[in-house]
Amino acid sequence: MFSTPFSSHVGRGEFTDVYDPAEDTFLLMDALEKDVNEIRKLCCTDINPLAAACSVESARCNGVNIQPIITDLVTGLMPRLQNQVDVLIFNPPYVVTPSEEIGGHGIEASWAGGERGREVMDRLFPQVSALLSSQGLFYLVTIQENNPEEIIQSLKSSSLKGTVLISRQAGREHLSVLKFWKA
Repeated sequence: MFSTPFSSHVGRGEFTDVYDPAEDTFLLMDALEKDVNEIRKLCCTDINPLAAACSVESARCNGVNIQPIITDLVTGLMPRLQNQVDVLIFNPPYVVTPSEEIGGHGIEASWAGGERGREVMDRLFPQVSALLSSQGLFYLVTIQENNPEEIIQSLKSSSLKGTVLISRQAGREHLSVLKFWKA
């Protein structure tokens, strides 16, 4: 087991408007720990420059060096990384909210998922298969309202197999991490 990364700066000071690690973050860490031997190196992206700067600080505090790419989903990665991504991890804004809350610039952008909580993740799904290498893995955090089984079925049309890797009840939310790979 890995120790919980240092993150006491998140949600404080200059990072006040960055989402604190919570149950979804820790469930994702547990899921990734299960597959740690399959994960070698990571490149991170975020649409929020402040969240990216906070990630750099979190990495520095934990002895890791990262250089985040500021981009909307994977826009800044295509087509350069087509069929090159070995591990794609997405902890999206998944909370069911009114659609107009999506794309805001405040902290609500970190959780506002729109209708069924899927408006942001549904934008990424058509690009996942094109990004993944032949051995690539895609990890996705969802809640029950996102209908994880429907997501698994819908990504089959992109030649991706999927499963619920880990699930946990966290307060009112039933969280799951889904794992996908090329069929």
